[in-house]
Amino acid sequence: MIRSELVQKLTEQNEGLTLQEVERIVDLFFREIIDQLASGGRVELRGFGAFTTRARDARTGRNPRTGEAVPVSAKRVPYFKPGKEMRERLNDD
Repeated sequence: MIRSELVQKLTEQNEGLTLQEVERIVDLFFREIIDQLASGGRVELRGFGAFTTRARDARTGRNPRTGEAVPVSAKRVPYFKPGKEMRERLNDD
């Protein structure tokens, strides 16, 4: 599912909201998650999971074309840990 499909589905399920209103809500939702992570915070959605960031150390990478060693700087990357309810639902047989 892509963002536009999510917006369409939410619009269909909520007749009182227009497509534009749902788009604004979805955009705001994702923007708030990104803003919180960018400021070093954590976002926990009970039953769904938690978004955090993790530090990646600087390392030496390789240019895939030439094989030349290339320094890769340290950075923070997003990390998602699924919640118990999600894990259980995904593994129901």
